Amino acid sequence: MNNIVILPIIIPMITGLFLILFRRNIKLQFLLSLISLSLTGISAAYLAYQVKESGIQTVQVGGWSAPFGISMVADMFSMILVITTSVVAIAGILYASKSIEESRKRYFFYPFYLFLIVGVNGSFITGDIFNLFVCFEVMLIASYILISHGGTKIQLRETVKYVLVNIVSSALFLVGIAYLYAITGTLNMAHISMRIAEVGQDGLLTTVSIVFLVVFSMKAALFLFFWLPGSYSAPPTAVAAIFAALLTKVGIYAIFRMFTLVFYHEPHITHLIIGILGAITMIFGAIGAIAYWDLKKIIGYNVIIGVGFIIVGLASFTAVGLTGSIYYLVHDIIIKALLFLIIGTVITLTGTSNLKDISGLIRLHPSLGWMYFITALSLAGIPPLSGFLGKIFITEGSFEANLTWLGAIGLISSLMVLYSVIKIFLYGFLGETTISEEMEKGSTKGIMLPIAVLTFLTISLGLGGELLAPYVNIAVDSLLNPI
Repeated sequence: MNNIVILPIIIPMITGLFLILFRRNIKLQFLLSLISLSLTGISAAYLAYQVKESGIQTVQVGGWSAPFGISMVADMFSMILVITTSVVAIAGILYASKSIEESRKRYFFYPFYLFLIVGVNGSFITGDIFNLFVCFEVMLIASYILISHGGTKIQLRETVKYVLVNIVSSALFLVGIAYLYAITGTLNMAHISMRIAEVGQDGLLTTVSIVFLVVFSMKAALFLFFWLPGSYSAPPTAVAAIFAALLTKVGIYAIFRMFTLVFYHEPHITHLIIGILGAITMIFGAIGAIAYWDLKKIIGYNVIIGVGFIIVGLASFTAVGLTGSIYYLVHDIIIKALLFLIIGTVITLTGTSNLKDISGLIRLHPSLGWMYFITALSLAGIPPLSGFLGKIFITEGSFEANLTWLGAIGLISSLMVLYSVIKIFLYGFLGETTISEEMEKGSTKGIMLPIAVLTFLTISLGLGGELLAPYVNIAVDSLLNPI
């Protein structure tokens, strides 16, 4: 038993509770939040090292042994995601410290930001399916506050839609848990896996698996993505960036975990359905990305395309496909945060999200323009940037699993991604400068550091992907050999 496993949850939770006492001391709240997220990342990195050296680390909360108590489990897959979460959370909070008004920060912005990270990390680490539901709800409650934080008309409208969708998915989640408990008699995910392996995955369990797939698809914006473009365009840039980077990834993680640990016995049914949903998601996401001239809609639909593409690796259910999915998950968390921060900065400078009203920004803001160009190429999977490795492995995995049609759709969607993001560069950054420095509505002062750091990371992950390979291989092995 290793008590360090719970630190990525405990550190931001205790800090968030402590910050409530210092509502008016904004600088202290920011400093403590930054320290908390840094310690969370350090503890996750240490756990990843322990997993590499000694295998999967666990802790039984309250001293109750599994499967009766709540288990927290740190394997390499979850630790890679917790580390990446900490990195983008630090970038987000650095951006928020300079871009969000103090009047908003006083109303518990930093505590709820940390509570969101508590829910995300808890979802990655828990080994108990009911506790997964609890961590989802912690994350969602914090996101309800953050999406409506400020109380503008668009925020309140999108909050209603966002809350209703998640209430429905949470209710279905409980239904799925109830059926699974009734069939297996346990809530511990490893124990559920052993029970199903003993008796086999019959028609009823396959039906239950579809219920879970619907639940997590709603949360991950897999096929059921109608709520995402509007919801992610409503909150402030820093919040939208952390939403785009993390919230859909928690749903994706849950799909990966359930369909590699629990429901992996009938892949010709479950994983084929997952592949079809991924294909539909990529197709409709690509159509949305190239159809709009609104910056918020373009990047929102690019989030949807990424979800569909990551799922292709799971649908293939091959080692190379899962390797690609993990590489691409790390890439997508970083690149979506970066994309939203850059586009949010552009909207702040120009006062509009209509691409037709923006031109020539690169002359006044060359560093922002060229960092966006790098982001666009990475998003499309152009070598040697971070998106390339994941796309190559996922496509190879789909071909290896005789899902050539799925790999082809993924490649075509990548071209659509490239078109949609290069369109922003050509029209928004190049061309005649239509907005002078005096006409700008905002400033880049103090907000370029997190953008620069994330840009450096997407380059580094592409050039140094081999350094990550031993950790990714361990993660893939744990997914393919769950028991």
